[in-house]
Amino acid sequence: MSDFAPGPTGTDEVLFAVEGSLGRVLLNRPRAINSLTRDMVVAIRVQLEAWADDLAVRVVSLEGAGDRGLCAGGDVRAVREAHLAGTSGGVDFWADEYVLDAQIADYPKPVIALMDGIVMGGGLGISMFARARWTTERSQVAMPETVIGFFPDVAATYLLSRAPGETGTHVALTGATFGGADAVHLGLADAVVDHSDLPRLIKAVAAGGPVDPVPADATTGEDAPLAAAREWMDECYAGDDPAAIVRRLRDHDHADARAAAEAISLRSPLSVAVTLEAMRRARHAGSVREVLDTDTRIARGLLQRKDFTEGVRAQLVDKDRQPRWEHAAVEDVTRAEVLSVFSG
Repeated sequence: MSDFAPGPTGTDEVLFAVEGSLGRVLLNRPRAINSLTRDMVVAIRVQLEAWADDLAVRVVSLEGAGDRGLCAGGDVRAVREAHLAGTSGGVDFWADEYVLDAQIADYPKPVIALMDGIVMGGGLGISMFARARWTTERSQVAMPETVIGFFPDVAATYLLSRAPGETGTHVALTGATFGGADAVHLGLADAVVDHSDLPRLIKAVAAGGPVDPVPADATTGEDAPLAAAREWMDECYAGDDPAAIVRRLRDHDHADARAAAEAISLRSPLSVAVTLEAMRRARHAGSVREVLDTDTRIARGLLQRKDFTEGVRAQLVDKDRQPRWEHAAVEDVTRAEVLSVFSG
């Protein structure tokens, strides 16, 4: 077993080890499902910079402590508290987080992400641009931000906008949770491996073995439920008008379409409209970094609106699940309001 220890910044919220030729990153907040703090983000950035020039480290792995998951996302409660206190802490966290996401996407050495258990929000940000992205039968993946008055950031729209048909639009607007096979279908992961095989696979890479995005005996999303739902999703989620999308979903014969309409109706109307706009713009983006630049502006714009602080309150602080959104329905969100968010 590797001897994990704090890195150069000293925080114990993320630990590091070198095993053979493998540099291992262990997110170490298991009680919080390894939610990212700014200290964690900075520590990982510093260590990755050091390993980039370390000839002894050939590959890097991203792993989560505990048995619940790799990472449940960024610590949005802390972002909310910083904003309410009038500090720049929330914006600073997102800025650092997005730099880390870009660093992983452009890293000069292969990165392996162990997307086991819960992988949501910022957890996808640090994993979906890795060289090898391994989910398992335990994976629960999502970009659930519309339920807290935010949007699928961390450049998730870069990949979701390129998913087959409108499956990515469905995931982005509803914030639905899905398994490993669907993650592969969406382009967020490469393979589904057995949870019990992860230690063996990591040991093989540490011993100098190849970095294979699809290891032997892995599956690649052939049985993805989202693939089977393409017909109604492609029909209902077409176009740039969120109100029209909701109407088509609500009026569709398929029960799952009507369930999606109900799910979207519970999300922040402003977030839903902004997310659809972000998805359509991301289709034409030339790089992950370009999308992250846009995400920075959107994040700042939404932080100035009431839905983010209210959504986090309802879901994570008071947990009453009764958010009082700025708009009653997506039909009430104007085009001018959406565009103003993108001006950051």
